[in-house]
Amino acid sequence: MTYDDDLDAIGLLCPLPVLKARKRLKSLEPGQILRLQATDPAAVIDVPHFCAEQGHELVGQDETSGPVGVTFYFIKHG
Repeated sequence: MTYDDDLDAIGLLCPLPVLKARKRLKSLEPGQILRLQATDPAAVIDVPHFCAEQGHELVGQDETSGPVGVTFYFIKHG
């Protein structure tokens, strides 16, 4: 999946991946996509919840293409 910006939150624990994503999304235009890289096990719950609450769209989630334990979340700025 293509994306406009990338955020490395590997090693950060809740709530930091979501807080950093929120800050980074503010610099993007509506419709642009942020790829968030996270290892926090809670991110699987936190990221979709964050998107729903803030009006963004989680357009993809991938646990297989990167290093073991890293999940990529693709968030479309709402």
